[in-house]
Amino acid sequence: MSVSPAARVHPSAVVEPGAHVGAGCEIGPFCHVGPEVVLGAGVRLMSHVVVSGATGIGEGTEIHPFAVIGGSPQDKKYGGEPSRLIVGRRNRIREHVTMNSGTAAGTGATVVGDDGLFMAGCHVAHDVRIGDRVVLVNHASVGGHCDIGDDVILGGLTGVHQWVRIGQGSIVGAVTMVTHDVIPYSLVQAPRGTIDGLNLVGLKRQGVARSDITALRAAFQTLAQGEGTFQDRARRLGEDTDSDYVRRIVAFVTNGAGRSFLTPGDR
Repeated sequence: MSVSPAARVHPSAVVEPGAHVGAGCEIGPFCHVGPEVVLGAGVRLMSHVVVSGATGIGEGTEIHPFAVIGGSPQDKKYGGEPSRLIVGRRNRIREHVTMNSGTAAGTGATVVGDDGLFMAGCHVAHDVRIGDRVVLVNHASVGGHCDIGDDVILGGLTGVHQWVRIGQGSIVGAVTMVTHDVIPYSLVQAPRGTIDGLNLVGLKRQGVARSDITALRAAFQTLAQGEGTFQDRARRLGEDTDSDYVRRIVAFVTNGAGRSFLTPGDR
């Protein structure tokens, strides 16, 4: 066990031999830290937090009571093989959040980026990859093997089906089930998720230039109503645009793993 002398560990907390606790960490009452856990500098476990498995928590992350981080995957095929959970820096993980480690059938690791906010009751399943500055609102759930891009917001009680990709800068409204890939910068809503235009609020908050927003509007129109297949329309966009934002959409569509897409204009 390696516990920095600059860390504060409550007497009722259990830190297993082999765990690494960095400088400035705070481990509150009745927490449990497993033997393969690595806590970066300044991590704060408030109370009644369980961190288990081969889990790394990045510096400055705070975890609120009754969260369970690094538990084994909820996958019937899982046989106890080694797997990991990697959580980035400065995340805020609220009450009752669960994050599971990866599986041998997937990438072997669940990876969460930096500066995320995971509100009460959220679930991040095995082999998920989550980007930076992502927000999961209360009780949002992300199924196994999903890929959630940077700056995505998932509304409360949202469910994301396993293997789904949600592109950078998208927002999904509350109480929505997402079963198809979502192209970047989309606004998705309705019980069986449909694209209802651009995430204009998010784009403006990020200071995206008006010219890029205009290019994205035109791209969405082409993807909704252009000739040929969805893939054909995306490839044509890539040939005719100077916008990096549109190019990200093209790359997302053309690099897809074969899952179908939510298409602008579909109802």
